[in-house]
Amino acid sequence: MAETFEKLALFFDKIKNATFWDRVLPWKWAPIKALSYEAYGEYRRLVESFGRNSGELEQGRTSVATLRQENEQLKIGNARAEKELEQLRTNLNGEKAIVKELQNTVSVQGETIKQGGKNLVTKQNEITLVQERVEGFSRQVSQLKEEIAILKESESNIVKDYGIKSATLDRTQNRIEEERAKEKEQQHQAEIKRMESLKKNWQLHQQLVKETIKRICQKNTVVYEEKVPFKGNPDSTIKICDEYVVFDAKAPVKDDIDGFYSYVRNQAEGLQKYAKHEKVKKEMFLVIPLNTVHVIEEFSFNMADYNVYVVTVDALEPIILALKKIEEYEFVDQLTPDERDNICRIIGKFAHTAKRRIQIDNFFSLQFLEILTKCDRDIPSDMRERVMELDRAEKLNPPQDRRAKELQTNELVREVGNLQREARAKGVVFPKSIEDGIKALPLYEESQQGEANQESK
Repeated sequence: MAETFEKLALFFDKIKNATFWDRVLPWKWAPIKALSYEAYGEYRRLVESFGRNSGELEQGRTSVATLRQENEQLKIGNARAEKELEQLRTNLNGEKAIVKELQNTVSVQGETIKQGGKNLVTKQNEITLVQERVEGFSRQVSQLKEEIAILKESESNIVKDYGIKSATLDRTQNRIEEERAKEKEQQHQAEIKRMESLKKNWQLHQQLVKETIKRICQKNTVVYEEKVPFKGNPDSTIKICDEYVVFDAKAPVKDDIDGFYSYVRNQAEGLQKYAKHEKVKKEMFLVIPLNTVHVIEEFSFNMADYNVYVVTVDALEPIILALKKIEEYEFVDQLTPDERDNICRIIGKFAHTAKRRIQIDNFFSLQFLEILTKCDRDIPSDMRERVMELDRAEKLNPPQDRRAKELQTNELVREVGNLQREARAKGVVFPKSIEDGIKALPLYEESQQGEANQESK
């Protein structure tokens, strides 16, 4: 019974009609992936059937060759029998002549005639036997001819079936190769679109930084300088206490962001052209996209005459607010060394907290992505469908950030206090301070060890 290979045909139909979301979404791709295993099994059975048919064809060819050899031997035997029959016929004719001569002399040699009759009967019996043998050979030849005709027909059917299956296999293989090439091309195009999207986002990064700083300055009454009075053209500059604070937006210029850290370090050295001016603040900032933080090895550069800090857009507002604290003093000279140290400590803590928050968010993003990957791989299919159904039903609504509404510190402290009281009621032990809680994290300890190693180097 011939197999229909329905799963193989269904798999190619699914692949041919698959949409972009069918390939991207795991729960849509999983049935196609499962069907591919069954289609591959049918493909293996098709290859095995092809192998068996090839073996049968080879055996049939061997049998035909053997029968042909036997047929040739039978033809030789038939020719030999025909020669013997002809010889017997010749002998019979000679015997008949002898019989006639004996009949003519029957009156003289009666005993000779009787003896000759006996010899004639014997010869006739021999002729009968030879004729029977010839008829037997003729029947064998006819039977062999019929078997040869049957084998030829069988050989023709086998060759025809082999041709059909070989053509089907070639079409199947060509279709698979075309589908694979098409899939690779689609993946290549998707990667190109992704890189183009990243390039576009990086190109818009400078404008985003400028608009964000303008919005923060407008919200907090900080002077934003559209045109600086010194040589150079930084991306964004604000004026605080008669000092110009420089913010330069930096984004990768190539598809490969592995060398972005070296680029940022070189750009930090290039900020010396601003630092040499008298009214430019010696603390400058390089603003990078959030999705490039994982390649940055160091977020602050001490360039002897000035310091450069690498931050993201999310850290701009707390940094500007910390710098704005200086305006509370009428003259900078009135600051005591302790007050200066406190301001530097606040700015440093803001910068360190922002970097740690970015580092922790990046760490947990990788952990959550790993968990989601394990869910797709390890959860049974029936449970996975239920999980996806509940996932679609869930909705998170974080608080909105409105320009007209100011985030009050005392309100945030009150909310944190309520959460701590609820947690303590459930048996959760809190550290004495936020700093102690951060230091207790394994990620913080690893970061401190890495910084210590870099300092030792």
